[in-house]
Amino acid sequence: MSPSPLAAAGPEFAIPRPGRVFQFPRDHGAHPRFKTEWWYYTGHLRAQDGEPFGYQLTFFRAGVRKPDPQARSAWALNTVYFAHLALSDITRKNFIFREKASRGALGLAGAAEGRLQVWIDSWRAEIQGEAHHLQARDEGLGLDLFCMPQKPPALQGENGFSRKSSSGDAASYYYSLTRLATKGRLTLGERTLEVTGSSWMDHEWFSHSLAPELAGWDWFALQLSDGREVMLYLLRRGDGSIDPASSGSLIDQEGQVRHLKLADFQITSTSTWKSPHSGAVYPAAWKLEIPSADYTLILTPTLADQEIRAGAAAALTYWEGEVRVEGQRQQQPLTGLGYVELTGYAGKLGGRFEAGIRDQGPGASGQ
Repeated sequence: MSPSPLAAAGPEFAIPRPGRVFQFPRDHGAHPRFKTEWWYYTGHLRAQDGEPFGYQLTFFRAGVRKPDPQARSAWALNTVYFAHLALSDITRKNFIFREKASRGALGLAGAAEGRLQVWIDSWRAEIQGEAHHLQARDEGLGLDLFCMPQKPPALQGENGFSRKSSSGDAASYYYSLTRLATKGRLTLGERTLEVTGSSWMDHEWFSHSLAPELAGWDWFALQLSDGREVMLYLLRRGDGSIDPASSGSLIDQEGQVRHLKLADFQITSTSTWKSPHSGAVYPAAWKLEIPSADYTLILTPTLADQEIRAGAAAALTYWEGEVRVEGQRQQQPLTGLGYVELTGYAGKLGGRFEAGIRDQGPGASGQ
Protein backbone atom coordinates (compact mmCIF):
# COMPACT_ATOMS: atom_id res chain seq x y z
CA MET A 1 0.00 0.00 0.00
CA SER A 2 0.95 3.62 -0.28
CA PRO A 3 -0.52 7.05 0.40
CA SER A 4 -3.18 7.08 -2.26
CA PRO A 5 -4.77 9.58 -4.59
CA LEU A 6 -7.99 9.62 -2.61
CA ALA A 7 -10.45 11.22 -5.01
CA ALA A 8 -13.98 9.91 -5.48
CA ALA A 9 -14.45 7.22 -8.09
CA GLY A 10 -16.84 8.91 -10.46
CA PRO A 11 -19.14 6.99 -12.79
CA GLU A 12 -16.68 6.90 -15.69
CA PHE A 13 -14.13 4.72 -13.85
CA ALA A 14 -14.33 0.96 -13.26
CA ILE A 15 -14.71 -0.56 -9.79
CA PRO A 16 -12.73 -3.63 -8.63
CA ARG A 17 -14.83 -6.76 -8.13
CA PRO A 18 -13.92 -10.25 -6.88
CA GLY A 19 -12.96 -12.91 -9.40
CA ARG A 20 -10.38 -11.13 -11.56
CA VAL A 21 -8.03 -13.47 -13.43
CA PHE A 22 -4.56 -11.94 -13.26
CA GLN A 23 -2.21 -12.34 -16.20
CA PHE A 24 1.50 -11.54 -16.13
CA PRO A 25 3.37 -9.72 -17.50
CA ARG A 26 0.24 -7.92 -18.77
CA ASP A 27 -0.93 -6.87 -15.31
CA HIS A 28 2.43 -5.25 -14.49
CA GLY A 29 1.26 -2.50 -16.85
CA ALA A 30 -1.24 0.32 -16.37
CA HIS A 31 -5.02 -0.06 -15.94
CA PRO A 32 -6.44 3.32 -17.03
CA ARG A 33 -10.06 2.15 -16.65
CA PHE A 34 -9.41 2.59 -12.91
CA LYS A 35 -8.86 5.99 -11.35
CA THR A 36 -5.82 5.36 -9.16
CA GLU A 37 -2.76 3.15 -9.48
CA TRP A 38 0.74 2.85 -8.06
CA TRP A 39 3.91 0.88 -8.56
CA TYR A 40 5.75 0.83 -5.28
CA TYR A 41 9.29 -0.38 -4.60
CA THR A 42 11.09 -0.53 -1.26
CA GLY A 43 14.34 -2.27 -0.50
CA HIS A 44 17.47 -2.81 1.50
CA LEU A 45 20.87 -2.15 -0.04
CA ARG A 46 24.48 -2.64 1.00
CA ALA A 47 27.56 -1.09 -0.54
CA GLN A 48 30.65 -3.20 -1.15
CA ASP A 49 32.06 -2.18 2.26
CA GLY A 50 28.82 -3.26 3.98
CA GLU A 51 27.37 0.24 4.42
CA PRO A 52 23.53 -0.16 4.71
CA PHE A 53 20.77 1.85 3.06
CA GLY A 54 17.01 1.62 2.71
CA TYR A 55 15.18 3.03 -0.30
CA GLN A 56 11.71 3.79 -1.64
CA LEU A 57 10.74 4.56 -5.24
CA THR A 58 7.03 4.89 -5.98
CA PHE A 59 5.18 5.95 -9.13
CA PHE A 60 1.56 7.12 -8.82
CA ARG A 61 -1.07 7.48 -11.55
CA ALA A 62 -4.18 9.53 -10.72
CA GLY A 63 -6.95 9.77 -13.30
CA VAL A 64 -8.53 13.19 -13.77
CA ARG A 65 -11.00 11.85 -16.33
CA LYS A 66 -11.28 8.65 -18.30
CA PRO A 67 -9.00 8.82 -21.38
CA ASP A 68 -10.80 9.78 -24.58
CA PRO A 69 -9.54 7.70 -27.52
CA GLN A 70 -10.91 10.37 -29.91
CA ALA A 71 -8.89 13.18 -28.35
CA ARG A 72 -6.41 14.69 -30.81
CA SER A 73 -4.56 17.26 -28.75
CA ALA A 74 -1.19 16.33 -27.23
CA TRP A 75 -2.09 18.77 -24.44
CA ALA A 76 -5.16 16.76 -23.37
CA LEU A 77 -5.06 16.17 -19.61
CA ASN A 78 -6.47 12.83 -18.48
CA THR A 79 -3.97 11.78 -15.83
CA VAL A 80 -1.60 13.25 -13.27
CA TYR A 81 1.57 11.36 -12.42
CA PHE A 82 3.87 11.82 -9.46
CA ALA A 83 6.71 9.90 -7.85
CA HIS A 84 8.51 9.68 -4.52
CA LEU A 85 12.18 8.80 -4.06
CA ALA A 86 13.60 8.36 -0.57
CA LEU A 87 16.83 7.04 0.92
CA SER A 88 17.56 6.06 4.52
CA ASP A 89 21.31 6.50 5.05
CA ILE A 90 21.66 4.41 8.19
CA THR A 91 25.35 5.07 8.92
CA ARG A 92 24.98 8.86 8.73
CA LYS A 93 21.50 8.85 10.29
CA ASN A 94 20.18 10.88 7.38
CA PHE A 95 16.86 10.63 5.53
CA ILE A 96 16.69 12.13 2.03
CA PHE A 97 13.52 12.69 0.01
CA ARG A 98 12.92 13.84 -3.57
CA GLU A 99 9.73 14.04 -5.62
CA LYS A 100 8.59 14.64 -9.16
CA ALA A 101 5.22 15.35 -10.79
CA SER A 102 3.80 15.84 -14.28
CA ARG A 103 0.41 16.44 -15.87
CA GLY A 104 1.01 13.53 -18.25
CA ALA A 105 0.61 15.50 -21.49
CA LEU A 106 3.08 15.64 -24.40
CA GLY A 107 4.62 12.32 -23.38
CA LEU A 108 6.49 13.82 -20.44
CA ALA A 109 5.02 11.16 -18.16
CA GLY A 110 3.02 8.02 -18.72
CA ALA A 111 2.36 4.37 -18.04
CA ALA A 112 2.10 1.72 -20.74
CA GLU A 113 -0.65 -0.87 -20.84
CA GLY A 114 0.25 -4.55 -21.12
CA ARG A 115 3.81 -4.19 -19.83
CA LEU A 116 5.66 -2.44 -17.03
CA GLN A 117 6.81 0.93 -18.31
CA VAL A 118 6.01 3.95 -16.16
CA TRP A 119 7.97 7.20 -16.24
CA ILE A 120 8.16 10.86 -15.33
CA ASP A 121 10.91 12.58 -17.31
CA SER A 122 14.04 10.47 -16.67
CA TRP A 123 12.57 8.67 -13.65
CA ARG A 124 11.25 5.27 -14.72
CA ALA A 125 10.45 1.67 -13.86
CA GLU A 126 10.33 -0.88 -16.65
CA ILE A 127 10.90 -4.58 -17.23
CA GLN A 128 14.00 -5.52 -19.19
CA GLY A 129 14.01 -9.26 -19.75
CA GLU A 130 12.75 -10.54 -16.41
CA ALA A 131 14.34 -7.79 -14.29
CA HIS A 132 12.66 -4.60 -13.11
CA HIS A 133 14.92 -1.67 -14.00
CA LEU A 134 14.52 1.34 -11.70
CA GLN A 135 16.05 4.72 -12.49
CA ALA A 136 15.66 8.03 -10.66
CA ARG A 137 18.05 10.88 -9.97
CA ASP A 138 17.62 14.37 -8.57
CA GLU A 139 19.71 16.80 -6.50
CA GLY A 140 22.53 14.52 -5.41
CA LEU A 141 20.46 11.37 -4.97
CA GLY A 142 20.15 8.67 -7.59
CA LEU A 143 19.24 5.00 -8.08
CA ASP A 144 19.97 2.72 -11.01
CA LEU A 145 18.85 -0.74 -9.92
CA PHE A 146 17.97 -4.09 -11.47
CA CYS A 147 15.51 -6.14 -9.42
CA MET A 148 15.05 -9.83 -10.29
CA PRO A 149 11.95 -11.60 -8.86
CA GLN A 150 12.78 -14.65 -6.76
CA LYS A 151 9.13 -15.70 -6.33
CA PRO A 152 5.94 -15.48 -8.41
CA PRO A 153 3.52 -12.59 -7.83
CA ALA A 154 1.70 -12.92 -4.50
CA LEU A 155 -2.01 -12.12 -4.90
CA GLN A 156 -3.07 -10.20 -1.81
CA GLY A 157 -6.47 -10.34 -0.15
CA GLU A 158 -8.96 -12.73 -1.78
CA ASN A 159 -6.99 -13.88 -4.83
CA GLY A 160 -5.89 -10.32 -5.56
CA PHE A 161 -9.12 -8.57 -4.49
CA SER A 162 -8.15 -6.55 -1.41
CA ARG A 163 -10.97 -5.06 0.68
CA LYS A 164 -10.29 -1.65 2.23
CA SER A 165 -13.50 -1.31 4.24
CA SER A 166 -15.89 -3.67 6.02
CA SER A 167 -18.93 -1.47 5.37
CA GLY A 168 -18.62 -0.38 1.73
CA ASP A 169 -17.25 -1.17 -1.69
CA ALA A 170 -13.77 0.30 -1.18
CA ALA A 171 -11.30 -2.27 -2.53
CA SER A 172 -8.33 -2.62 -4.83
CA TYR A 173 -6.66 -5.16 -7.05
CA TYR A 174 -3.38 -5.85 -5.29
CA TYR A 175 -0.38 -8.10 -5.79
CA SER A 176 3.21 -8.05 -4.57
CA LEU A 177 6.62 -9.27 -5.64
CA THR A 178 7.87 -9.96 -2.15
CA ARG A 179 11.53 -10.78 -2.78
CA LEU A 180 13.56 -9.28 -5.62
CA ALA A 181 17.32 -9.82 -5.74
CA THR A 182 18.68 -6.34 -6.35
CA LYS A 183 21.93 -4.92 -7.69
CA GLY A 184 23.04 -1.67 -9.26
CA ARG A 185 24.33 1.76 -8.33
CA LEU A 186 23.46 4.33 -5.71
CA THR A 187 24.51 7.96 -6.18
CA LEU A 188 24.80 9.98 -2.99
CA GLY A 189 26.34 13.39 -3.35
CA GLU A 190 29.72 12.96 -5.02
CA ARG A 191 29.81 9.23 -4.31
CA THR A 192 28.68 6.44 -6.63
CA LEU A 193 28.36 3.11 -4.83
CA GLU A 194 27.91 -0.39 -6.22
CA VAL A 195 25.13 -1.96 -4.17
CA THR A 196 23.34 -5.28 -3.75
CA GLY A 197 20.34 -6.24 -1.68
CA SER A 198 16.69 -7.23 -1.70
CA SER A 199 13.55 -5.33 -2.74
CA TRP A 200 9.76 -5.58 -2.50
CA MET A 201 7.27 -4.36 -5.11
CA ASP A 202 3.55 -3.61 -4.61
CA HIS A 203 1.15 -2.84 -7.44
CA GLU A 204 -2.41 -1.69 -6.72
CA TRP A 205 -5.20 -0.14 -8.77
CA PHE A 206 -8.71 0.98 -7.78
CA SER A 207 -11.25 3.79 -8.15
CA HIS A 208 -12.81 4.29 -4.72
CA SER A 209 -11.81 6.90 -2.18
CA LEU A 210 -10.76 6.04 1.34
CA ALA A 211 -13.88 5.00 3.26
CA PRO A 212 -15.19 8.08 5.14
CA GLU A 213 -14.90 6.44 8.56
CA LEU A 214 -11.19 5.69 8.08
CA ALA A 215 -8.41 8.04 9.20
CA GLY A 216 -5.46 6.13 7.69
CA TRP A 217 -3.57 2.87 7.81
CA ASP A 218 -0.47 1.13 9.15
CA TRP A 219 1.18 -1.17 6.57
CA PHE A 220 3.98 -3.68 7.16
CA ALA A 221 6.10 -5.58 4.60
CA LEU A 222 8.74 -7.88 6.09
CA GLN A 223 11.39 -10.15 4.55
CA LEU A 224 12.48 -12.77 7.09
CA SER A 225 15.67 -14.80 7.36
CA ASP A 226 13.73 -18.09 7.14
CA GLY A 227 12.80 -17.27 3.53
CA ARG A 228 9.23 -16.16 4.25
CA GLU A 229 7.60 -12.75 3.88
CA VAL A 230 4.80 -11.07 5.82
CA MET A 231 2.44 -8.30 4.65
CA LEU A 232 -0.08 -6.83 7.09
CA TYR A 233 -2.20 -3.69 7.19
CA LEU A 234 -4.37 -2.10 9.85
CA LEU A 235 -7.16 0.23 8.68
CA ARG A 236 -7.62 2.82 11.43
CA ARG A 237 -11.00 4.41 12.01
CA GLY A 238 -11.40 7.97 13.18
CA ASP A 239 -12.55 6.80 16.61
CA GLY A 240 -9.31 4.83 17.10
CA SER A 241 -10.75 1.38 16.41
CA ILE A 242 -9.46 -1.01 13.72
CA ASP A 243 -11.70 -1.85 10.77
CA PRO A 244 -12.36 -5.63 10.49
CA ALA A 245 -11.35 -5.51 6.80
CA SER A 246 -7.72 -5.18 7.94
CA SER A 247 -5.77 -8.23 6.80
CA GLY A 248 -2.49 -9.54 5.45
CA SER A 249 -0.64 -12.53 4.09
CA LEU A 250 2.17 -14.94 4.85
CA ILE A 251 4.25 -16.03 1.85
CA ASP A 252 6.29 -19.23 2.18
CA GLN A 253 9.66 -20.10 0.66
CA GLU A 254 8.09 -21.32 -2.60
CA GLY A 255 5.83 -18.27 -2.96
CA GLN A 256 2.57 -19.86 -1.76
CA VAL A 257 0.30 -17.26 -0.18
CA ARG A 258 -1.72 -17.75 2.99
CA HIS A 259 -4.34 -15.07 3.60
CA LEU A 260 -4.48 -13.68 7.14
CA LYS A 261 -7.61 -12.15 8.62
CA LEU A 262 -7.45 -9.55 11.38
CA ALA A 263 -8.10 -12.24 13.99
CA ASP A 264 -5.00 -14.15 12.81
CA PHE A 265 -2.44 -11.58 14.00
CA GLN A 266 -1.78 -8.98 16.66
CA ILE A 267 0.23 -5.77 16.28
CA THR A 268 1.10 -3.79 19.40
CA SER A 269 2.82 -0.41 19.30
CA THR A 270 5.49 -0.23 22.00
CA SER A 271 6.84 3.30 21.47
CA THR A 272 6.07 6.62 19.75
CA TRP A 273 8.00 9.32 17.91
CA LYS A 274 6.94 12.95 17.48
CA SER A 275 7.98 14.60 14.25
CA PRO A 276 9.86 17.89 14.75
CA HIS A 277 8.65 18.87 11.26
CA SER A 278 4.89 18.20 11.22
CA GLY A 279 4.21 17.68 14.93
CA ALA A 280 2.56 14.33 14.14
CA VAL A 281 2.98 11.52 16.67
CA TYR A 282 3.65 8.13 15.05
CA PRO A 283 4.07 4.62 16.44
CA ALA A 284 7.81 3.95 16.52
CA ALA A 285 8.28 0.27 17.45
CA TRP A 286 6.04 -2.79 17.34
CA LYS A 287 5.51 -6.30 18.61
CA LEU A 288 3.94 -8.50 15.94
CA GLU A 289 2.46 -11.93 16.62
CA ILE A 290 1.04 -14.54 14.24
CA PRO A 291 0.06 -17.36 16.64
CA SER A 292 -0.92 -19.94 14.00
CA ALA A 293 2.55 -19.65 12.41
CA ASP A 294 4.26 -19.32 15.82
CA TYR A 295 5.85 -15.96 14.94
CA THR A 296 6.78 -13.36 17.53
CA LEU A 297 8.59 -10.42 15.94
CA ILE A 298 9.96 -7.12 17.23
CA LEU A 299 10.18 -4.28 14.71
CA THR A 300 12.50 -1.31 15.26
CA PRO A 301 13.04 1.59 12.82
CA THR A 302 16.59 1.86 11.51
CA LEU A 303 16.10 5.66 11.71
CA ALA A 304 13.55 7.51 13.82
CA ASP A 305 12.94 10.29 11.29
CA GLN A 306 11.76 8.77 8.01
CA GLU A 307 8.84 11.15 7.55
CA ILE A 308 7.93 12.13 3.99
CA ARG A 309 6.54 15.62 3.42
CA ALA A 310 5.54 15.83 -0.23
CA GLY A 311 4.16 18.81 -2.07
CA ALA A 312 4.76 18.40 -5.81
CA ALA A 313 1.31 17.03 -6.65
CA ALA A 314 -0.41 17.16 -3.26
CA ALA A 315 0.33 18.01 0.34
CA LEU A 316 0.96 14.51 1.68
CA THR A 317 2.75 13.88 4.95
CA TYR A 318 3.35 10.30 6.08
CA TRP A 319 6.00 8.10 7.68
CA GLU A 320 7.58 5.54 5.36
CA GLY A 321 10.63 3.82 6.75
CA GLU A 322 12.93 0.85 6.98
CA VAL A 323 12.68 -1.37 10.06
CA ARG A 324 14.88 -4.07 11.54
CA VAL A 325 13.21 -7.36 12.55
CA GLU A 326 14.24 -9.64 15.42
CA GLY A 327 12.24 -12.48 16.86
CA GLN A 328 11.57 -16.17 16.77
CA ARG A 329 9.52 -18.90 15.14
CA GLN A 330 9.01 -22.21 16.88
CA GLN A 331 11.56 -21.06 19.46
CA GLN A 332 14.20 -20.60 16.77
CA PRO A 333 15.68 -17.09 16.43
CA LEU A 334 15.26 -15.20 13.19
CA THR A 335 15.99 -11.75 11.82
CA GLY A 336 14.85 -9.68 8.88
CA LEU A 337 14.30 -6.28 7.33
CA GLY A 338 11.13 -4.56 6.28
CA TYR A 339 9.28 -1.37 5.52
CA VAL A 340 6.46 0.24 7.49
CA GLU A 341 4.09 2.93 6.23
CA LEU A 342 1.99 5.09 8.56
CA THR A 343 -0.65 7.38 7.04
CA GLY A 344 -3.24 9.70 8.52
CA TYR A 345 -1.23 10.71 11.60
CA ALA A 346 -0.53 14.18 10.18
CA GLY A 347 -4.16 14.73 9.15
CA LYS A 348 -6.57 12.79 6.97
CA LEU A 349 -5.23 12.22 3.48
CA GLY A 350 -8.18 12.61 1.15
CA GLY A 351 -9.01 16.30 1.05
CA ARG A 352 -5.43 17.47 0.66
CA PHE A 353 -4.73 15.10 -2.19
CA GLU A 354 -7.89 16.10 -4.04
CA ALA A 355 -6.90 19.76 -3.70
CA GLY A 356 -3.47 18.94 -5.09
CA ILE A 357 -4.95 17.28 -8.16
CA ARG A 358 -7.22 20.27 -8.76
CA ASP A 359 -4.20 22.56 -8.50
CA GLN A 360 -2.68 20.88 -11.55
CA GLY A 361 -5.01 23.12 -13.52
CA PRO A 362 -7.83 22.56 -16.00
CA GLY A 363 -7.21 20.14 -18.84
CA ALA A 364 -8.35 20.60 -22.42
CA SER A 365 -10.79 18.07 -23.75
CA GLY A 366 -8.57 17.50 -26.78
CA GLN A 367 -11.41 17.86 -29.22
